[in-house]
Amino acid sequence: MIATIKSIRWTPYTYWVTALLVCMFFGAIAGLIVFVRGLSVTNLTDLVPWGLWITIDLSAIAMSAGAFLLCAAVYILDLKQYQPVARTATFIGLIGYSMAVLTLLLDIGRPDRFWHAVVFWNVHSVLWEVTMCVTLYLCVLVLESAPIIGHTKWMQNRWPKVAQWMVRVHHYAPYLAIVGLGLSMLHQSSLGATYGVLKARPIWYRPDLSVLFMISAMAGGPSLTVLVTMLAARLYPRIQINDTILEKITNFIAWVLIGYLYFRFWDALSMTYTYMPGRTEGLRVLTKGILSFNFWVWEIILGAVVPIVILRSQRFRKQPVLRMIALGLVVAGVVAYRWDTTISGQLVLLTYLPNEIVARYTNYFPSFIEFLSGIGVIAYGALAVTLGIRYLNIIQHYEVPAGVVEAHSLPAATD
Repeated sequence: MIATIKSIRWTPYTYWVTALLVCMFFGAIAGLIVFVRGLSVTNLTDLVPWGLWITIDLSAIAMSAGAFLLCAAVYILDLKQYQPVARTATFIGLIGYSMAVLTLLLDIGRPDRFWHAVVFWNVHSVLWEVTMCVTLYLCVLVLESAPIIGHTKWMQNRWPKVAQWMVRVHHYAPYLAIVGLGLSMLHQSSLGATYGVLKARPIWYRPDLSVLFMISAMAGGPSLTVLVTMLAARLYPRIQINDTILEKITNFIAWVLIGYLYFRFWDALSMTYTYMPGRTEGLRVLTKGILSFNFWVWEIILGAVVPIVILRSQRFRKQPVLRMIALGLVVAGVVAYRWDTTISGQLVLLTYLPNEIVARYTNYFPSFIEFLSGIGVIAYGALAVTLGIRYLNIIQHYEVPAGVVEAHSLPAATD
């Protein structure tokens, strides 16, 4: 074992992969502890049942929105020039949804019953609709990603018939794009609706959460796809990207962010017109209380205003470093929005006394086990995307010589 480790040529790539594997290892141990001991090892309670894991789940799904947007653009709107980016977005979407599934297995408390929603239908539940859409859309993403694996040299050499079948799935891409668009739009909006139907949480009980969840996902998903593409092109000289296409996508992201800001402020300001127990206190926690820095700095200023300024300016947008900074801020802003929405609705409790309604407050901070398992899930996603870039050729906008593709399609011990 020691001799094998010493024989590895340590490079930034091997250090990166090793670090991710270590995080996954400890995350897996934390996950096993959760499975054995239950949610008692977390800081989740009856008052705050949704915490860090749900935020990771919602963020991973939002970051996967690039798949349905870009696939719809290519196969429904016939914008074929975006097909190379749609390939990347599809793979990232697949990994993002698998991350969401992992966090849900941790969060539901009884992972052995994950299949109940599929067998025992509750058509009156928004959460059941989300579960079914996520499950079906994950299947669509698996099919859409099949040609990526089928085209690899090692797959064609070892299992040629299976590889041929996987490549043929590409012929059904337009139909998969239509189905995926419907399923993804349904559950992206229904995630917000899951909050919006909970009358016991006054700050959540409003219909516009569906719109905000949809728009924020439309900004976050393409942002992560373009950011990963640009980073990969800088780290791997063999990867050739079409920067003009990426610049057009970032311009679209800027317009989506403008729409998001409009709806976000309209949503917040409309809650100040009258006093409502629980809702008013929740808004105060969000804008003036414990979540105010996260809301104003990360979500609004850094997550939306600064990226809009950079991405709407052609002079700034054409500078790769500034563009990547803006895209990274958009991703962070969407995660901040998911956290703010999840936590703000749970920190305010209403106590109904005779002739009086009293608002009380609670708090939540993730436990060490929650952090460790959450980091493990994130590390899994980062490692899957890293290996996809290196061995599945998920980022390539131009044709490259066959020898170059084949050389990088096979796993290598060193780099």
